[in-house]
Amino acid sequence: MRTPHDRDEGGSPVSTRTCLVTGGAGFIGCAVSRGLADDFDRVVVLDNLHPQIHPQPLRPAALDERVELVVGDVASAADWDALLADVEPDTVLHLAAETGTGQSLTESSRHARTNVVGTSEMLDAFRRSGRLPRRIVLTSSRAVYGEGAWRRQDGTLHYPGPRPQAMLERGEWDHPGAVPVPMAAATVAPAPASVYGATKLAQEHLVTLWADAHGVEAVVLRLQNVYGPGQSLINPYTGIMSLFCRLAREGRSIPLYEDGEVRRDFVIVDDVADAVLAATRVPAPGPEPIDIGSGSWRTIAQAAGIVAQTYGAPEPQVTGQFRPGDVRHAWADVSRAREVLDWTPRVGVDEGLRRLASWIDEVLGADRRG
Repeated sequence: MRTPHDRDEGGSPVSTRTCLVTGGAGFIGCAVSRGLADDFDRVVVLDNLHPQIHPQPLRPAALDERVELVVGDVASAADWDALLADVEPDTVLHLAAETGTGQSLTESSRHARTNVVGTSEMLDAFRRSGRLPRRIVLTSSRAVYGEGAWRRQDGTLHYPGPRPQAMLERGEWDHPGAVPVPMAAATVAPAPASVYGATKLAQEHLVTLWADAHGVEAVVLRLQNVYGPGQSLINPYTGIMSLFCRLAREGRSIPLYEDGEVRRDFVIVDDVADAVLAATRVPAPGPEPIDIGSGSWRTIAQAAGIVAQTYGAPEPQVTGQFRPGDVRHAWADVSRAREVLDWTPRVGVDEGLRRLASWIDEVLGADRRG
């Protein structure tokens, strides 16, 4: 592996393409690590190995062996200065984020520190060191859309905003007189319904404004619900699919919030990794955010039914419970991703859930109830 200090036979510096990945020891970072290591001369990951994701502060086995892991905090200026004294990134993949929608309502400062302050500290460190990357790829979230846009009967778009507590307590789940539309940056304006969504939108603004001012390319990917092998099995705030699998493999009925008709776009991590790699490779992708998902939706009841059938578990049961900050429906229009990234999702939910269930059985042991 080349380093920035290598020189050719004539003593001239050798050009080295380096990719720096924040939060790269997590779910998506591990999934994309092999492709990055194939593409770049050097790949360096900065990750704090948070115990909510990593039960032990150890290097994940799924992280490609060619990747260098530096344990540090994205919100620490000192950690950034130490890192950039040795690393001169050509491309930055900014994955580091706190991701719990519900948790963000009770630990707002934690989410703001990592997502907002961590991003601004990164950008300030690039400026201090004089080591500005050529491109920053930010993985944002569909949470920036909040409830998204709904189309009225007269054809106009309506932004209903977060559903009030009283509305949810009455069991009124959908916004009356309108139907939801797919999320696409070109047609649907951001309107976060959670602290998490607000911090992700702030990340987008920080990265794109700073990049424009410094002549750096910025690529923003808005991800839908990512799932698949490698997902944390200990984090209670993310990964509804892995939660469903764990309940079903224990022979338990999966509880369905609201009326079970919540729509979600479940996209497997393999497809997301391909999209992320494409975002580091394609020339001039442009500043407009790119929506990444399967391009279709399943209801929570449908997804839970597939999982229950896979494990021979009891039928899922509607509970009528709800969680503040959850949006009613969310799925992506991926036409821009196809056009700009030359990327198309390949794995459907049925096949993806089979892969996830097989991996969970491998990790937790094949013996199970049900």
